[in-house]
Amino acid sequence: MDLTLSESELAFQAEAREWLAANVPAEPLPSMDTEAGWAAHQEWEARLAEARWSVVSWPAEYHGRDASLVEWVVFEEEYYRAGAPGRVSQNGIFLLAPIIFDHGTPEQQDRFLPSMATGEKIWAQCWSEPEAGSDLASLRSTARRDEERGGWVLNGQKTWSSRAAFAHWGFGLFRSDPEAQRHAGLTYFLFPLDADGITVRPIAQLDGEAGFAEVFFEDVFVPDADVLGAPGDGWRVAMSTAGNERGLSLRSPGRFCAAADRLVELYRGTAQPPAAAADRVVDAWVKAQAYRLYTWGTVTRLAAGGDMGAAGSVNKVFWSELDIALHETALDLLGPEAEVASTWLDGYTFSLSGPIYAGTNEIQRNIVAERILGLPREVRK
Repeated sequence: MDLTLSESELAFQAEAREWLAANVPAEPLPSMDTEAGWAAHQEWEARLAEARWSVVSWPAEYHGRDASLVEWVVFEEEYYRAGAPGRVSQNGIFLLAPIIFDHGTPEQQDRFLPSMATGEKIWAQCWSEPEAGSDLASLRSTARRDEERGGWVLNGQKTWSSRAAFAHWGFGLFRSDPEAQRHAGLTYFLFPLDADGITVRPIAQLDGEAGFAEVFFEDVFVPDADVLGAPGDGWRVAMSTAGNERGLSLRSPGRFCAAADRLVELYRGTAQPPAAAADRVVDAWVKAQAYRLYTWGTVTRLAAGGDMGAAGSVNKVFWSELDIALHETALDLLGPEAEVASTWLDGYTFSLSGPIYAGTNEIQRNIVAERILGLPREVRK
């Protein structure tokens, strides 16, 4: 593991810190799950893109800086340290974009990546179905070939689709070969959410906001140009997306280190903290730093030509459980005031979804047991 930054990396860090200090809004933006908050977050994405901070690791022609993986992690640390807004473009720039770079055609890259980088077009992740959540391969939504029009006709339902209530485009898997076995015969599609035959129904959460939505497909035509990867190869493409969600891209260490630092300050400002609170605060801070060091170890391995592999499942279990513990500790420190402490309370309610999305932690533990520890495979009926 190499934690020594070069002169150019230190200069990159200083530039990022200076820009964020001058541009991060003084007050938190409204929730991105509201119409006003959505617009405000899109404006923030446009400001980031104008200064080429939106997607620092992308090529310059797509609003990036050609930054290295080390510089990307450095930027993420600075971003969260500055208390910058959440990324409404997250599904696109962190989950879908790496797959478009790896599996997309040059035409797809030119068509989708620029508007993704600027926040002009926001993407929804349309994977889960009523009977296909962590067991994604059991999905039932179908894609029927339409040779005459040169494309596919989609039918079915997706649920718990993140950002779909306000998003412009979606991505997801559909079963294009009903005769193939579970993981075979799936195709990865990109589709505009205002296409004929698509109905989006927001799902109201406990706070009344719609961070998710159901998406219904009724004879929705998608041209061949909007198929990502080869027809029938969707599972392999999708697992690339899952790796990004479980590993480095979705939950960078800066997020947890910044939250752990705020937790320490909260503890120091609490007149009469609960018993054992100090141990819990220290535990959260140490684990955040451990996750940071683990990430730097992964960066070093990837920079040397290695890959993420099943280690993404270890990441996912660790950060999702850390997130809950950290926020629970904060709420206990706040006591009755936690009910009106919007930042910590919102963070806590969101953290509860961590062990569920991106593949439940039960699934991730099976992956760790079988693919990393070499334990016998679970008997599947």
